[in-house]
Amino acid sequence: MTVINKEKIKEILTRGVEDVIVREELEKKLLSGKKIKLYLGIDPTGADLHLGHVVALWKLKDFQELGHEVILLIGDFTARIGDPSGKDVTRKPLSEKEVKENFKNYKKQASKILDFSKVKIKYNSTWLSKLRFEDILKLSGNFTVQQMIQRDMFQRRIKDNLPISVQEFMYPLMQGYDSVAMDVDLEVGGNDQTFNMLAGRTLQKIYNNKDKDILTCKLLLGTDGRKMSKTYNNFIAIADSPENMFGKVMSMKDELIDDYFEIATRLSEEEVLKIKSSSDNPRDIKAKLAKEIVKMYHGQAASEKAEQEFDKVFRNRELPTDILEFQTDKINYAVLDLLCDTKLAPSKNEAKRLVEGNAVEITNGEVKIKITDWKSGVDLENGMIIKVGSRRFIKIKIK
Repeated sequence: MTVINKEKIKEILTRGVEDVIVREELEKKLLSGKKIKLYLGIDPTGADLHLGHVVALWKLKDFQELGHEVILLIGDFTARIGDPSGKDVTRKPLSEKEVKENFKNYKKQASKILDFSKVKIKYNSTWLSKLRFEDILKLSGNFTVQQMIQRDMFQRRIKDNLPISVQEFMYPLMQGYDSVAMDVDLEVGGNDQTFNMLAGRTLQKIYNNKDKDILTCKLLLGTDGRKMSKTYNNFIAIADSPENMFGKVMSMKDELIDDYFEIATRLSEEEVLKIKSSSDNPRDIKAKLAKEIVKMYHGQAASEKAEQEFDKVFRNRELPTDILEFQTDKINYAVLDLLCDTKLAPSKNEAKRLVEGNAVEITNGEVKIKITDWKSGVDLENGMIIKVGSRRFIKIKIK
């Protein structure tokens, strides 16, 4: 049985929403009490979910709480092809093993949001792997090449003389066919998925004579104002520790605060409006935001501890309470090797950049030394602390 809550339905269709196609039709269905079938499709192309990914998951939870049928579709077939959305180059296809491993991590993280006892999990390989060539030809006959090349990323590639594979043209058709196979009433997704979702709306009308509605969520930018991405290292992952999550929120640009309160928190609209109109210092407002986001994924106690730890390190200039140890039997280490082996840098190129940017510091007792030469070596001592940037620390333990 569904719940008819006018205020909640209005909030679902407006807060953090970029567009609803068609708003009047979807709202009418929800207010009628009719149980609708909706889905969010995810291609598990990485191991971690970040705050940008989970905006749509929170929408699923809202529909779940109103009693509607929620499907989380795992693109185990489409992930092996690669969605061209937002990509200036062809994506590297994933193996079936990589996709399955990534989904294990996704589900664990998504369970912080969704009640999986009330979610149907489906895999699009169930139907896409069974399509015959005849079926694919019929499917592709519903669209033109002109329609496909209107996509902005394809236009950019054409302008830059970069390749576009026929396989990438097929991606919207495959995602669109998901709607047909599941015979859904609504698809939820990010605004970068609009083209693919509209393909599904077209196919649902052709194959099942049904109008599928679409709800697109606003894009949550990364902490530096660019698209949230691992490439830019500006993302906040659901799997981040409370301390790292808190610190990343505090590092974001001030102009992003309002969007994060609206899109990334579950505070009431009244509370969000009150915060937006507040004359408090941006630093204090960000601290409220950081506490709220950490509380959502780690709980109240962890949120308060993370704030205390942040103040200790950044306001009082003290070392963190808990610092990971790196055990080694070496007493001398090349700087770039040390940063990579301790996981303080993901690559030697990044390690070199950090050193050249004066971001690497060694603390040994009361002595603090900046590392400025990436070609140099470091004489290690037990208890020595390596610091990179403002949030990454490692303590050396000599075996």
